[in-house]
Amino acid sequence: MTFFVITFLISCLSVMTVRGRRGNWPAGMPGGRARLMAVGGTYEGSQGLPSDAYVIQERLIAAAHGTGGTELGHTAAALALGAVVGARPQHAGTREQDLDGSTQAAHRAVRTASLRNPATPELVSTLDLIVLDAGERPRLRFAHVGNGAIWHCPKGREPQPLTTTHSFDDGPLLRGVGMSSALNPELGAVSLSPGDRVVIVTEGVLKALGVPRMKQLLTGATSPVACLDRLYDEIAAAEPKEDATVLIADFVTA
Repeated sequence: MTFFVITFLISCLSVMTVRGRRGNWPAGMPGGRARLMAVGGTYEGSQGLPSDAYVIQERLIAAAHGTGGTELGHTAAALALGAVVGARPQHAGTREQDLDGSTQAAHRAVRTASLRNPATPELVSTLDLIVLDAGERPRLRFAHVGNGAIWHCPKGREPQPLTTTHSFDDGPLLRGVGMSSALNPELGAVSLSPGDRVVIVTEGVLKALGVPRMKQLLTGATSPVACLDRLYDEIAAAEPKEDATVLIADFVTA
């Protein structure tokens, strides 16, 4: 039963991507609305052990990296994201602390699966999620657990990290979804202007590129697709052993 549920979750996550539509709007419909226009992908590591999962929706974007270096890594990531999607954080309040409910739901899902199945004693995942609050004063709320990263790239200005890593160098996680200790996510918010960009990366990207080079690649007025291609080219050249996931979202209002 557990295997069936996990397989179903992973299958659902594989199609949770919102893609843009081409063509004219129907008569009488508004010309546009505030949203996140996003692209993303996972560069598969050479060790052949899937560990990353991600979801892209119009106002919710999230990525997770299952730790441990085993075939169970992707299971932990999928369980975490399945719980986040089910919690619907884009509809569950507008305060920064309201995102805590979604991270705690992910924590319970991964921890419960680990406790119920002796074959999965150490399911642990990172989690990075962003939610767009579209209104008169648009802003982005975020939650972060682990050693991934969320970056804010204001239009025409230098990219800045929004989060800090929850590990020392290449050491074990100090905070993780599914750990036996209580979860204390890093929560925050940042104001958005049209043209601003937000980027989520998992640990594999940071290891492959390093923070200084990644910051250089995020600088510039290229499209999300072009930016993703640049990052992918350099990740490929580094030949990472583990998965490396990049999600790039532009804030648009038309």
